[in-house]
Amino acid sequence: MTAAATAAGHSPAAPVAVLAKGKVLAASAAARAEGVRQGLKARDAQSRCPELVVLKYDPVIDARAFDPVISCLEALTPGVQVIRPGMCALKARGPSRFYGTEQAAAEKLLDRLETFEVPGGRVGVADGPFAAEQAARSSSARTRVLVIPSGGSAGFLAPISVDTLGQPALTDLLRRLGLRSLGAFAELPATEVLTRFGPDGAFAHRLARGDDDRPVVARKVPPELARTLDFEPPVDRVDQVAFAVRGAADELIGRLTALGLVCTTLRVEIGTESGRIHERDWLHPRWFSATDLVDRVRWQLQGSGTATSELTSPVIRVRLIPEEADPVGAHVDGLWGGGPDERIHRALSRVQSMLGHGAVASVALGGGRGFLERQTLIPWGDRPVPTHPADAPWPGAAISPRPDLWPMPVPTTVYPEPLPAEVFAADGRLVSVSARGVLSGEPSSFRFAPGSKVADSNEIYEVVAWAGPWLAEERWWDPAATSRQARFQFVATDGRAWLFTLRQACWQAEAGYD
Repeated sequence: MTAAATAAGHSPAAPVAVLAKGKVLAASAAARAEGVRQGLKARDAQSRCPELVVLKYDPVIDARAFDPVISCLEALTPGVQVIRPGMCALKARGPSRFYGTEQAAAEKLLDRLETFEVPGGRVGVADGPFAAEQAARSSSARTRVLVIPSGGSAGFLAPISVDTLGQPALTDLLRRLGLRSLGAFAELPATEVLTRFGPDGAFAHRLARGDDDRPVVARKVPPELARTLDFEPPVDRVDQVAFAVRGAADELIGRLTALGLVCTTLRVEIGTESGRIHERDWLHPRWFSATDLVDRVRWQLQGSGTATSELTSPVIRVRLIPEEADPVGAHVDGLWGGGPDERIHRALSRVQSMLGHGAVASVALGGGRGFLERQTLIPWGDRPVPTHPADAPWPGAAISPRPDLWPMPVPTTVYPEPLPAEVFAADGRLVSVSARGVLSGEPSSFRFAPGSKVADSNEIYEVVAWAGPWLAEERWWDPAATSRQARFQFVATDGRAWLFTLRQACWQAEAGYD
């Protein structure tokens, strides 16, 4: 919760709640004082605390904020296992022998955390990770360390609720059977528990009895890959920063190559003299080279397009952080190819380097009713995330899993701006569609309205085949945004096909089938 509030610019002392899947995952002390509890729905939490600030849970923010805490603990004792952001486990035997007792070792760890401005830590010591976690939760602000004597885990866990097992289906069944505490659950025979509740129930039964034999597995500290470049005095030109970053980029790529890794996601942090830190994650369609790293730094300084080379605030620091580093074997082309064409990739990357990050884009298909609404232009190399979700229901969409109801296939060319046109019946009159989908006449020919983007504007195209109309009425409940239209498919004598729409008595060509 503290990490999410700080990242969003809110004080941890304010009423803040972090939501995951629509329910409260964590809440600040101010929010808990108003009755906000874990597991509440967002609306219920806001009804208890109208001033509540609701934030979305981001595991990346938690992991990034908790990583310095782990490094702080590893400076005192090795073998730290990260259970989740905000909670870790370590073997107590080594630190207790070094500092004299388990109590002294735990207090030393807490003092170390407070030195690094991490207050409010709690420590629990027991025979297993589960009992130690419950001991840490049972400690108070005055007695931040709770040590359970050896062999006393079962007695300590006995009065605790079965909800702490973290298995909602099992705990619901245990409550209906009248087993509300871990002690009552632990009294059941192990064989009967295995037969009735299965392997998951048997594991929970061992935890309730204090027989938690799970070992503490220390995390494997990844190699330090980030590179930091400090400028003294600060630099106020983009080309100077890019030139200086080249050495750090070469060093970073060389380190990754020595480890057999390639970087697919890069985080660039740029600190300025004004105190602001400009952060951005960059993706690559394959993997970054040293030249690509320099380009991303320059684009981030310039923004989109070819901005001026002068900076509004001089740069004092640049950090290059490989957010995702994959084994090089995972990105090598197969025996018969399979990766993106190298020539196409190099050509697009070179054009993007000259014109700017947003100058070269690819299309990501998402959700929507019309073809133009479904496409989202994504800068080359970025993650293809469409504007509208594709899995949401879109009644009246131009493309549907039911080809007997809606036109198929997808057109190959979607015009950025629909082309005005006129559609005629055999008697020369304009074709119209009634509210019930009845045509005033069968489409016989069409022509495009004069315009700079339309060749042969006056040419008449004879229609040899057509399909439609497919009626669609969008946002009928909103008078300002309502739209009623009918879609058609036309095939001309030259073999070309178009997708036409009739909206408010105006014909338009939305797309073409090449």
